Amino acid sequence: MNMQSSEQGSTANEQALAKKLSRTAALNWLAVLAILYTLYFAQTLLLTLIATFLLALLISPLVTLFKRAHVPRLVSALLLVTLLIAPFSFLGVQLAQPVQKWAQLLPQLSKSLNEQLESINSAIQGEETQGTTPPPKEKSRFTFFGWLDDETEEQQETEEENMVTERIKQGSLEVLVSMLAATPLLLAQVFTGLVLILFLLIFGPGLFQAYVNGLNEDSKREQAIHLATTIQVELSRYIGTISLINAALGASTAVVLKLLGVEDALLWGVLAALLNFIPYVGSVIGMAILSLAGVTQYGLEWMALMPPAVYFGLNLIESQFVTPTVLGRNMRLNPLVVVLWLVIWGWLWGAFGVLLAVPLLVCIKLAIGQLGIWPQWIAVIEKEG
Repeated sequence: MNMQSSEQGSTANEQALAKKLSRTAALNWLAVLAILYTLYFAQTLLLTLIATFLLALLISPLVTLFKRAHVPRLVSALLLVTLLIAPFSFLGVQLAQPVQKWAQLLPQLSKSLNEQLESINSAIQGEETQGTTPPPKEKSRFTFFGWLDDETEEQQETEEENMVTERIKQGSLEVLVSMLAATPLLLAQVFTGLVLILFLLIFGPGLFQAYVNGLNEDSKREQAIHLATTIQVELSRYIGTISLINAALGASTAVVLKLLGVEDALLWGVLAALLNFIPYVGSVIGMAILSLAGVTQYGLEWMALMPPAVYFGLNLIESQFVTPTVLGRNMRLNPLVVVLWLVIWGWLWGAFGVLLAVPLLVCIKLAIGQLGIWPQWIAVIEKEG
């Protein structure tokens, strides 16, 4: 009897433990879904906050350097933010016309490419049937004993071409309207981000110092200061280095394409710099876009391969030699983890989420590394070999 009661007690304990584990697993999945829901529906706010935080981290060491030279934080912050705005404003003015041109041109490219492919296909078929008597042309439509003649078919083809033209114009107008509708929101986000950067640079250190002073133990104060300083230094170093490398890649791409006579070389250089913030996937997108630009300018000729070939060569030098040498092995990331991370943030926040994905991953890696938690995740994130 005692053995039976003990077995029943152990079975009851196992069942209770299993129920507890199942409840914990369910709560964890609900927490994950709640986080994804919040990230997706609060993307407008969170995008601005995260981009502002990363830019403030990038500028903060310079503000601290000016502070040591007895320059007030307000003056140095205003000066550095102005210097940050100036090049982007210049690029915006220079790129306004090319971007507008391509926004109107994109709906027409599919039609022109289809026409060129059809002409090549017709030429190939003509060479195959050369020297043979062509079969009599059959009418593709029911003609009611010839009442619908060739002239009627030509009118129908003309009407179809007019319909295609109207659809292309309508597509261009929709692209223009969507861009104009998104402009006020984008300007509001940019203005809000600039104000937040100023406040973070001016009042952020004082707020953090007040938090540290509120801690009870000296060990916790030292740990908090060490953690914040290490993450700030390492992350600002990473963002600054990657930004300089990408800017150099974009500038070199624009210069080489300009010397080779490619139209809108500045636009492709800026695009190459932005896409290089997206490891692995960005280079593929850049190759596809520059291939489209080459086909648009040169047609289906060998010269159309020149823009993507130039970009591929410069990107290969940067990714295989420059970035590994400058950043070292500590900032290398597992390619599979990076691609999965890009897919997740691209699904959540679109193109801006893809641009911010890798800096966020580096920030998480630095934070959990300094806190000494989840060492298995550090091994997963880091690149092997």
